[in-house]
Amino acid sequence: MLSGLRRRLMAMLLTPLLLLALLSAWLDYRSAGNAAVRQDSQLVQMVPLLGDSIIAPGGEPGDPPVLLLAPPFEEFLQERAGLAAWAISDVGAGLLHGDDWLVGSPPATPEPQFHSEEHEGVTYRIVVQRVNTAAGDLVLALADGSDPRQQWLRTVLYKVMAPNLVLLVAAAFAINWAVRQALRPLIQIKEAVERRSPRDLSPMDVLASPEEVRPLVRSLNRLFALVEAQAESQRRFVADAAHQLRTPLAGLQAQVEAWAQTAGDPKIDLLRDATRRTSQLASQLLALSRADAGLMAGEPMQPVELKALCESILQEHLDAASAKSIDLGLDAAAVHAVGHAWLLRELLGNLVDNALKYTPAGGTVTIRCGLASPRRPGDASQPFLEVEDDGPGLARDERERVLARFYRVPGSPGEGNGLGLAIVDEIARMHGSHVELQPAGPDGGLRATVRLAA
Repeated sequence: MLSGLRRRLMAMLLTPLLLLALLSAWLDYRSAGNAAVRQDSQLVQMVPLLGDSIIAPGGEPGDPPVLLLAPPFEEFLQERAGLAAWAISDVGAGLLHGDDWLVGSPPATPEPQFHSEEHEGVTYRIVVQRVNTAAGDLVLALADGSDPRQQWLRTVLYKVMAPNLVLLVAAAFAINWAVRQALRPLIQIKEAVERRSPRDLSPMDVLASPEEVRPLVRSLNRLFALVEAQAESQRRFVADAAHQLRTPLAGLQAQVEAWAQTAGDPKIDLLRDATRRTSQLASQLLALSRADAGLMAGEPMQPVELKALCESILQEHLDAASAKSIDLGLDAAAVHAVGHAWLLRELLGNLVDNALKYTPAGGTVTIRCGLASPRRPGDASQPFLEVEDDGPGLARDERERVLARFYRVPGSPGEGNGLGLAIVDEIARMHGSHVELQPAGPDGGLRATVRLAA
């Protein structure tokens, strides 16, 4: 959009300059035409002076007439030294005086005749006229190479077009710089919007933009407010629905669990599994709505002891790991991070739950925390949370897709909702980070790592 606007402004500003240059060239041509008319008139006036310069016929037949150039005619030749020529010939086209290249067919009438001719690289304006002189009826020719009309192309090229071309190039650079400076506020607004997270709907500073751009900024702020209100309404609905469902689902799950222990019917076991999944879905929806960006904007982050967090998550999942004969281990160092403790607990719990779900019986799951080595020299070490398993792992093209809500890898064992890793990614983004999914080793497995602020 800005590129097109810049092109339009450049065209609108440079087009008048180009038209002015063409107008200047046209005016110069008109001026040259007027001067040429005056030059033709002067040539006509010089022909009688050349005729008056013939004072007598030659002494013998065939001799050239006696010639004494009139002072005005001599002055005319001196002013145009090297650019003027003349010739006197008889009606039989025989040269009597002057330059032979001017001799041609004599005119049929006594009226002056004009034409242009190039000689030795100079274009001459030539007048030819039959004049009755003291030596009889002779043909007089006078050529002037200083005719402005003949030099018009050179004049336009060097005196008009070249300066105007330089002016246009200089003006193009100057106007381009000026347009860039004038459009900088729009470019800054575009860059500010592009840098924003999809969840950052805070209003932009209206007073920081020029007055002409403020209506656009106000319109953007109104749009942000409408989108934020709609998103807030959706989050509140999901949170309220999930919260209202938790209590009856918890009661239903307790009754089905008790019934399954006493009945021993496989159909009751299926009902129990469905009840567990429904209860887990409600809990995940509630966690996802609470973790959504914007809900925690007013709650400050606090130091969180990651080792204690890992130990508590380990205790919560020991029974599930033992049921599948999975070796659930802990490799934790005492380290603190800044964040929301209950959200980090939700994050780590989902990672461990996901690892236990997809790791086959007899496998290994390890919970880690500590300080990660800097990515680049000079960077500070960052605390991290990590869960590693030796399960089937993820293909490279699936590592980004599994972070989407309600997405499950085709052919995955068990039944899930596709929300566990989405919740992890949401919480990681709230803490200014992201979840890194990498192979645990050459034989497969998955290592999920989240780096946090110290």
